Amino acid sequence: MFKNDSKMKFVNKEKETTVDAWKILIVDDEEGVHTITKTVLSGFTFEGASLHFISAYSALEAQKIMMNVDDISLIILDVVMEEDDSGLKFVQFVREDLENHMVRIVLRTGQPGQAPERDVIIRYDINDYKEKTELTSDKLFTTIIASIRNYRDLKAIQEKKEIIEQNRIGLKNIINASANLFEMHSLKEFANGVLMQLISLLKLNNNIKYTKSDGFTATKDEKNNKCIFLAGTGKYSELKREDRDYYDFDAKTLEYLAKAEKNKKSYFDNDIFVGYYETHNGKKNFLYINGCAQLSKDDRRLVHIFSSNVSIAFDNIYLDKEVAETQAEIIYTLGEVMENRSKETASHVKRVAQYTYLLAIKYGLDEEEAFTLKSASPLHDIGKIGIEDSILLKPGKLTDEEFVIMKTHAQIGYDILKKSTRSILKAAAIVANEHHEKYNGKGYPNGKKGTDIHIYGRMVAIADVFDALTHKRVYKSAWSFDDSVAYLVNEKDKHFDPKLVELFLSNLDEIKEIYAIK
Repeated sequence: MFKNDSKMKFVNKEKETTVDAWKILIVDDEEGVHTITKTVLSGFTFEGASLHFISAYSALEAQKIMMNVDDISLIILDVVMEEDDSGLKFVQFVREDLENHMVRIVLRTGQPGQAPERDVIIRYDINDYKEKTELTSDKLFTTIIASIRNYRDLKAIQEKKEIIEQNRIGLKNIINASANLFEMHSLKEFANGVLMQLISLLKLNNNIKYTKSDGFTATKDEKNNKCIFLAGTGKYSELKREDRDYYDFDAKTLEYLAKAEKNKKSYFDNDIFVGYYETHNGKKNFLYINGCAQLSKDDRRLVHIFSSNVSIAFDNIYLDKEVAETQAEIIYTLGEVMENRSKETASHVKRVAQYTYLLAIKYGLDEEEAFTLKSASPLHDIGKIGIEDSILLKPGKLTDEEFVIMKTHAQIGYDILKKSTRSILKAAAIVANEHHEKYNGKGYPNGKKGTDIHIYGRMVAIADVFDALTHKRVYKSAWSFDDSVAYLVNEKDKHFDPKLVELFLSNLDEIKEIYAIK
């Protein structure tokens, strides 16, 4: 075959390719043609790079070379070899089968009658046509210069097009990624999304291989002067936030973070990218990821553009969080007002919220929805605002007529809340309306049954009844913890969703912690 001993070197630097040698494939069945060509062009250089010759003595051998050798600049090709049209078939193979339109092809023939020049130029994608008799050393030199220069220019155009296309895709991905990020309202979900989107951006360049990326997002706890871990990838993905908020980063990593905090900006440092995002309310957030050493300036610009959007999104996350927490605090306060009016035990709404949140998480609701339900649950009895004190505060058993009036608090609460478009208040409307429905259909106000009752209502029903049983009310004494648990078991498939009861029972250690809240 052939021996490819060229020391070709391609350097990815702003997508510009530099070479140590220009590869030229000589395809001819005459040994003398190879020898003469190499002799005439010995010592030739173009733009500081020499020529590296690869020889093939048949079209078939040349095909194998073209399939295995990259970046051949020029093919000097004979027409008549194994067959009268072997060279022309080889041209078709290169252009059509390999779809290589970059390499320059100079047809050199000693039998012009076999392949008339005009016919060949029209039918085949060749770049020059020379008869062997007219190809003197000077003309060969000129042909080589012109062909390599043409190849170089085409290569540069292609690389520029790739940069433009890559940047177009990059910007499109940034727009899509940013849109996804702005839809996230959970800080943990957002932090994980930022990491995943950035890794996706880093993989835009097909010339760069990333076998593994280690990275994390964190937020600064000013009180303890430590970083709270939010999300991680690679070696940091093994760290679970619920197990440990504070992570002992190594000294070098802390140095990177401190530099970003001191300069108040994101930056690249060889293989590392450190993102710094300070919100309007002074919260400091960090993003750290490796695998950036081979990124071009254009790719780094894309990362910085993405980072700018991340900074804005962090602000939105904290603003949403502040609004949600403020809304939850107001709702909790309203719940406490109702609790005090009805003379119920202290912290009833607080415990109901915690029981409900625990059930929501164990059931599989995501963090955001579980938080929404937790925040909404204190308003489960808001409708009692419409019940007169003589009934609401009656120490004994209600009459049938009084109980009919008491049951209207579910509808009253729903009517108060139903017009809101806020997620927490919409959830509160559902809870107020359905937390007295029973799994067997014998509840109120609408006699819903089974899974027709909203999951929010089914969860709050268990939380509300269990807490009511375990604490003193104006009309009853507190039950023991065990008796209250036994009541839930007895009411499976009757009052309560059996699957939710099982979830409750399988987490009694956490239930006891909430039960102890005063």
